[in-house]
Amino acid sequence: MMISVLPAPPTERARADASATAWALAARGGDPDAADHFVRALHGDVLRYVAHLSGDPQSAQDLAQDTFARALGSLHRYEGRASARTWLLSIARRAVADSLRRAAVRPRIADAVDWRAAQERAQPRDLPGFDDGVALLALLETLSEERREAFVLTQVVGLSYEEAAGFVGCPVGTVRSRVSRARTTLERLLREAEEPSTLAA
Repeated sequence: MMISVLPAPPTERARADASATAWALAARGGDPDAADHFVRALHGDVLRYVAHLSGDPQSAQDLAQDTFARALGSLHRYEGRASARTWLLSIARRAVADSLRRAAVRPRIADAVDWRAAQERAQPRDLPGFDDGVALLALLETLSEERREAFVLTQVVGLSYEEAAGFVGCPVGTVRSRVSRARTTLERLLREAEEPSTLAA
């Protein structure tokens, strides 16, 4: 059974964004309590986003921590032109890109002939929702990069179509189209996945 992750209703999301942006601006002025509220308000969104981008839930906490370290270090330059969440997710994207670049040049040493398979076997399998999470990631990987990003930003992270369009730098209609096509593909794949016994018979 797949787990559905729905974004917050628009009005609730708008209030949460306004609140997080206000905390960010207050933290920029040197308020440590505001900085703590800012991190708490957006930690979940950042964690989901970096886990998706990196494809590695194991490193998501480290990437989220790196994102917030970068954000707090450059908070003095944040002026509130975009919501704090949109600003923070752009920092998260750079943090993941830097991490992937570092990993690409790092030598991989393993005794196993197939180190990737050995690594996958070492991952925990008995955690609640683990199989559903793996299945969802596998389905998302079948989408094109553009459709996958639009879907995750709007349906998992919870950005509005307008925010997602500003974030990826394309028209709102394009984001809507990408999300619609991603949904159609995912629904078809889910139907096919739920009918193996019928096909076998």
